[in-house]
Parts: sequence; C-alpha cells; structure tokens
Amino acid sequence: MTDSKYFTTTKKGEIFELKAELNSDKKEKKKEAVKKVIASMTVGKDVSALFPDVVNCMQTDNLELKKLVYLYLMNYAKSQPDMAIMAVNTFVKDCEDANPLIRALAVRTMGCIRVDKITEYLCEPLRKCLKDEDPYVRKTAAVCVAKLHDINAQLVEDQGFLDTLKDLISDSNPMVVANAVAALSEIAESHPNSNLLDLNPQSINKLLTALNECTEWGQIFILDCLANYTPRDDRESQSICERVTPRLSHANSAVVLSAVKVLMKFMEMLPKDLDYYGTLLKKLAPPLVTLLSAEPELQYVALRNINLIVQKRPEILKHEMKVFFVKYNDPIYVKLEKLDIMIRLASQANIAQVLAELKEYATEVDVDFVRKAVRAIGRCAIKVEQSAERCVSTLLDLIQTKVNYVVQEAIVVIKDIFRKYPNKYESVIATLCENLDSLDEPEARAAMIWIVGEYAERIDNADELLESFLEGFHDESTQVQLQLLTAIVKLFLKKPTETQELVQQVLSLATQDSDNPDLRDRGYIYWRLLSTDPVAAKEVVLAEKPLISEETDLIEPTLLEELICHIGTLASVYHKPPSAFVEGSRGVMHKRLPARTGSGESTESPDVGTAAGGSAPEAAPSIIPSQGDLLGDLLNLDMAPPTTSGPPPTTGMQMGGMDLLGGGLDSLLGGDIGGSPAMGAGFGAAPAVMPASLNAPVGGGLGDLFDLGGGVGMPMGAYIPPKIVWLPAMKAKGLEISGTFARRAGVIQMELILTNKAMSIMTDFAIQFNRNSFGLAPAGPLQVLTPLGPNQTIEVSLPLSTVGPVMKMDPLNNLQVAVKNNIDVFYFSCQYPISMLFVEDGKMERQVFLATWKDIPNDNESQFQIKDCHLNSDAASSKLQGSNIFTIAKRTVEGQDMLYMSIKLSNGIWVLAELRVQAGNPNYTISLKCRAPEVSQCVFQCYEAVLKN
Repeated sequence: MTDSKYFTTTKKGEIFELKAELNSDKKEKKKEAVKKVIASMTVGKDVSALFPDVVNCMQTDNLELKKLVYLYLMNYAKSQPDMAIMAVNTFVKDCEDANPLIRALAVRTMGCIRVDKITEYLCEPLRKCLKDEDPYVRKTAAVCVAKLHDINAQLVEDQGFLDTLKDLISDSNPMVVANAVAALSEIAESHPNSNLLDLNPQSINKLLTALNECTEWGQIFILDCLANYTPRDDRESQSICERVTPRLSHANSAVVLSAVKVLMKFMEMLPKDLDYYGTLLKKLAPPLVTLLSAEPELQYVALRNINLIVQKRPEILKHEMKVFFVKYNDPIYVKLEKLDIMIRLASQANIAQVLAELKEYATEVDVDFVRKAVRAIGRCAIKVEQSAERCVSTLLDLIQTKVNYVVQEAIVVIKDIFRKYPNKYESVIATLCENLDSLDEPEARAAMIWIVGEYAERIDNADELLESFLEGFHDESTQVQLQLLTAIVKLFLKKPTETQELVQQVLSLATQDSDNPDLRDRGYIYWRLLSTDPVAAKEVVLAEKPLISEETDLIEPTLLEELICHIGTLASVYHKPPSAFVEGSRGVMHKRLPARTGSGESTESPDVGTAAGGSAPEAAPSIIPSQGDLLGDLLNLDMAPPTTSGPPPTTGMQMGGMDLLGGGLDSLLGGDIGGSPAMGAGFGAAPAVMPASLNAPVGGGLGDLFDLGGGVGMPMGAYIPPKIVWLPAMKAKGLEISGTFARRAGVIQMELILTNKAMSIMTDFAIQFNRNSFGLAPAGPLQVLTPLGPNQTIEVSLPLSTVGPVMKMDPLNNLQVAVKNNIDVFYFSCQYPISMLFVEDGKMERQVFLATWKDIPNDNESQFQIKDCHLNSDAASSKLQGSNIFTIAKRTVEGQDMLYMSIKLSNGIWVLAELRVQAGNPNYTISLKCRAPEVSQCVFQCYEAVLKN
C-alpha cells in the first residue's frame, strides 16, 4: 500500500496515540508513527508537542527513518530552539558515521536549521565534512557554508570556511567544484565589494575542466561565474570561447543561454577580422533557433533574450528570418515578440518576404496582433527606404478594408512615414481624409489632425476639417487638444485671412476655458508669438522638422550592455536591470561588457539616434531614483544649464511677458515638454485682445528663474511640535507619558516625559514599537537609569532608527507603542510629524528637479491651501529649510512669488513642491507631486505646522 493512507486519517486524540507509538520498541511501528507525524505536519496540523519523542527516534541506523526525523527537525527547530539543542549530539555523531549518505544528510540538515544557538555547534562537523574523503559529502558541505553565512556571516569568516571553500574550486570532483562556485557566488552577491571569487587564468582553467563533467545545474553555476571574468587579452578570450562552445548543443535551455551569455561577452574582445570571430557568429545561430521549438513559455524567454542579442549583433540571425514567422497556434505573447524581432532583422534582402507575412497578419482575428502588424509595416517603411513605396501601398490596401482599428493604426504609422520621407507620399492624403469620421482613438485622431495641419496648403477644406474637431474640444484627450491647437496655428500661418476666427476660438478655448497647464502654457506661447512677431511665429511653428530615426525603440546602449551580461536571468526577460526590481542591495551589481582589445575598435553598439535614448531604465514604483540614477535620463534629455542673459526684468508686465514666452520652468529644457497643473497656474487668463504694452521688448534672461541670490535667507532651526500627553495616568496604573518628536543633527529622537502618579516605585522600563509605515524603531534601550518614585518626573530622549519592519498604517504617520515597567505593559498610539523623516541631503539639482517633475504623472499631484500665514516668501523659505525642505528655485510672476522645493524622506521617496506666496494675501497655495501620493497629506500638514509656528 502507498504512503497516501497517512493523509486520510481524521482521528481525534491522535497526538496521544502517536506519542505512544513513537516510544514503541518495535522499529516498524516507530517508522509508521514518524510517517504519520510528517503527514500531519504536511497538512498543517501542529505536532510540535511530539518534539522530544521524535528526536529520540534519531538514534537509528535506518536511513529512511533518519531522513523523516531530520525533515521534522527542520520544520520545528525554529519554534522550539531549546529542544533542538537536544539533537546536536546526534548530528555531531552522524557527521562521523561510516555511511557518506548519513554524513551528508546530517550536515545538510544542520545548515537548514536556522537557530543561532545551534550554529556554533555546527562549525566543527562542517570543517570535517569540507575535507571529507567522499565527494558527495564535500559538495553538500560546500552549500552548507553559504547557508551558514546567511545566518551568521561573521562566524563563517572567523572560522576560515571561506578559504576552505576557495580551495574546493581546485577539487578533483567536478560536482564539488560546481557547488563551491555556487556557494561563493551566493555569498559574493550579498557582499558585492568582497573579492571572494578571485578569478585568474589558473582558476578559470580548473573551472573549464570541471565544466564538461558537471550536472546541468553545475554547468550553469560555472558558466555564470565565467561570465563575471574579464580575460586579459583576445587570445585568452578566444581560448575560453572555444572551450565553452560545446555547451551550445546541450539539451537544457538554461545551459545554452548561459553559454550564449559567456560567448556574447567574450566576443567583445575578439578582433572582427579574425576568422574565429566569423565562425563563432555562425555557431551561435543554430542553438538559438533550436530554443524556438520548445514549449511556448520557454519560447517566450528565448525570444526576449534573442531580442537583446539581435540589437547587439543582428548579424548572428540575419539569415534566420523564417523561424520568426508566426504560427497560427502561437500564444499572443509569442506572436508579439516574434513580430518585434522580425522588424529588427528586416533588411533590403528580405523585406519582400517580411511584407508579405505582415500583410497576412493584418487580416488575423486577434485585434492586438493586427494592430502590432500594421505598426510593423510602418516601421519597415522607416527602416528600409527601398521598401517605403510598397509599405505605403500595403497600408492603403488595409485602409480600404474599412476595418476601424486597422484604419486607425494605418493613419498613425503613415504620419511617421510622412515625417521620414517629406514631399514623397502626400498624394495619399485624400484617401486618409475620407476616413476622418471613423476615428475614435486619441492617437489616431491626433495623427490625422497633425497631417491636416502639416499639409493644410494641399487640403482645400482644411479649416472645415479642423473646425469639426473643435466642436467637442473639451471632450478630447490632452494629446488631441494639444495637436489641434498646433494644427490650427499652422493653418492660420498658412492661410491667415480665412482662419482668423478659428485661431481666436482655439486660443480662447486653450487659455481661458482649460485647466490643463500644458495646454494653457502652449496657448499663451502661441498667443504671445502671434501678437508680437508673426514672422518669428512662422519660423518657430513651421520650422523644418528633423527626420525621425530608424529605430525609436532600441534599448539605450549602456542598458543593453548590462542586459547582455544578464542573459538567461529575469533581467533579460523584463528588459530592465536587476536594480529596477530586486529590493535592497543584494544582487544589484551593475555589469558592463569588456572593452575590445587587439583591433583597437570601440565596443560595437547600434547606431542610435536621439529618440532611441528615450527609454531610460524604469525606476521602482514608489521611489524616485536617486540623483545618480537620473544621470542617464539627463543626458538623453540633452539639457544644458541655464545661462543668464541680460538684466532682470523691472516691471511686473514685462515679467509676465517673459514668463508666458518662456513657458514656465520647462523653458529651461529647451523644448515644449509640458509641466504640471501647478506650473504656471498663477497666470491670469489672457484678454480677448492683447494689450499693446505686451509688444514691449521682453526683458530678463531665463537664468534668472533659478537665481537663488534673490534674498532667500539663512535657515532657522528645525520645528519641534510641543509635547502632548500620549498616555494618561488613569489608563496606565499611574504612569503618565507625554512627549514629542525632534530631529537633531540628522538623528530622529522621541522625547518623553515620564511621570509617576501612583503610590509605588516604578522600575525596569522598556519600550517597543509596532510595525509602521516608515520602519521607525528604537535605536537603543529606553534609558531610565534610576527608579521612578511617586510624584517624580523624568525626561528621556530615545534615539530612533528607520530600519525596522514596515507596514502601511492609517493614518500614514501613526505609531503604536508598548511601554513596559515592573507593574504592567501599557499600549498607546501617537502621530509623528513626517518632517522628522526629511533627510539633510534632500536638495535636488535644478535639472533633476525639472526632469523629475515632468516624469511624475499629473494624477499624482495634490493642491492644498495654507490659511492665515503672514510670512513673506524669503522668511517662509528660510523657516522651511530648517526642517530640511529645500528651495531649489524662486521666481516672481505678476507679483506672486513661486518657490520650487524638494524633500527627501528617509526611505528614499522624493516629494516636489511648488509654494505660491502673494504679497498681502495670508493664504498660500501649495502643490505637491510625489510617486507615492499618499504621503502628500502628511507633507502638507508639516508645511502648515512649520509655517504657522
């Protein structure tokens, strides 16, 4: 009979029976009883009461029984640490057993029991097992060192286990070598700066020798370790590649991808004119193609990796286009990935084949796939110039099908083709205009409006077409509204006499009736341009547009290099570096491909236009990346620091003029990037007719916007809330606790006043916090050094850290506290001002501030009113800086001071703010933007508390 019978019992009083059976003299009965205990444990019953009885069964030479007892021990040792020590003697004895299986089993189980008290007893048996004559015991002991390091790293270093582990890399048995490498890699990941895997040509040679005889997982560990090695020159690189290449024909796809990773990395060092380089390229294609015959999930992982490989070295798979053709029964995620790779491999040689396939896909039933196929046709036209005409005629055929979503996608891609090949295919505009009424998606409507505005002189009824869109202006999405505004201004500049009313109408809608700051700012800029200098307006709005780049969706080169070093891992599937999705510091080491030697060439990377750099690695969801992480973004945005030009403006009217023309903060970015609902909200609505005085020359340089020399004072001290009673004496048997929170010299402190209103002496004070939103925890014990007598009061300052356990509270700044003394344990909750968490390095660089403000979605913005505040902007700025709220910039618009501020919380969350102060008006307006918008309410309360006290 099978062991399933043990899981079907439903008897009551079972524990008592099991206890008797476990103490039976008969071996078989004992074994049966232990099996029943393990079955109960597996289905979730608590059998920890049987701990001593099960441990007694360890004294047996029956391997099966021993395994079962060890299984039980691993599960319950943590909850019964004192009892677990009873088993130590048996472990030590088993580690010297004649049977190597028992020795290995003992050392493996000891490594899995995560109890500090047992750890020290483990050292001696582990040292013996690391030098055991049997390789099975040595390989198990190697993994045990990594487990022990996780429990107590200092102990492992002090006992010299790491050196023994390094010696095992030279072991004669390949499985021991593989496990030693795996253990060292695991330890090195948690200590990125330690040089544990000190790889040199000799150790590499040993690893390559072991590679051929390992199990598949051993091979993966060794290959991943090899990928972290940088060869000295191209000869060593070639030698390693030759010895790794046979792994490409392995049956396990993980081994294949790990081998591809090593080869892709070491190819960087081979001169391109070397014969072996060409041979290696040919050898890499078949294994990648073979991966595509696996089941869909594996295919998807392979395709995501191939996508990276094709971007780095398209020549590897340039003759393998057919394997990426979509099969009818492929799941949608595989189809979309194949489509992407087809476009990357498209060239003049295979474009006819690709277009025929794509046209076929565009008639499929899966809507998402059809949309992607239509887009792909447009991308082919942009990538391969010779095919553009065929692509356009294919798109026109698809438009004739009158299938709504096909038509809309086709119009979106035709807009891009017009941008790439100006004055070549405009004859199709008439066909596009026929389908105007069927467009209901914002992107398609915006594309069509762009086409009408751009080619207004070729479309007789352009004004009528645009007017038809204008009727439902406020119902359109922002994308369509912005495009419509620009298109009508273009039309006006081309046909001024016929469209004056239309342009007035759209400017009025954009500036007076809209609450979207992007739209309003753009409306004001156009209005100012048209009213002051129509010739300049023409030069700006109708300027020659740069041609769009061939590949707008290539991964940015430095990110691509890092992802190539992570082939075969989650990073290569997400197309994000590990730092974007791995929490904490473990495993987050930025890797780079080695520089090419020998031929003197620079590392090859795809030719990427400005647009290609658009997608910087994404940040973690709730935390804005640190300034260092944003460097890549800043380079892609091509931002130069602002330069001062001329004296500051003198009159309010001129200042207003400058601001409207400058488009708020975004003017510093040198482009129409868009702001936030807060930016520029101080503008009054433009009058229907612009006053003549606005034609005055615009004074002031944009650099003045960030001139902080404008009287922002020195910071005052940090705000500390007054102490309040948190725990009344009547609720705590005579102990009264009042207190507050303060931040001094970067340390958060809980300042307590303890009063004894009882008749007895109080001693043995201790304090503990519940899990809370920001991980606040006592950084040391509560220092009440003398007994607290009746009617005595004592003041205590408790330093706090922010590395405790985290749990979201309601409200966010709620803190639940337990205080213990010789009488009882008392509980209370209090709310800390979130300003205690504002850190001293929270001053953002100006350009990072701009980029981040733009990057945070407008939905994450909150606006608040601070009433009855009588400080001027300089005094407010100075007061706030005392609480680590830093002013980045100050500017004045029509008598209203705008302060742009940044705050950084102790957990890395950034909060950006715009504070508006109007002279003579005691009410301030504050706009807060943050990736974690739930923080905004607490931050506002801090602003209010700091400014009013």
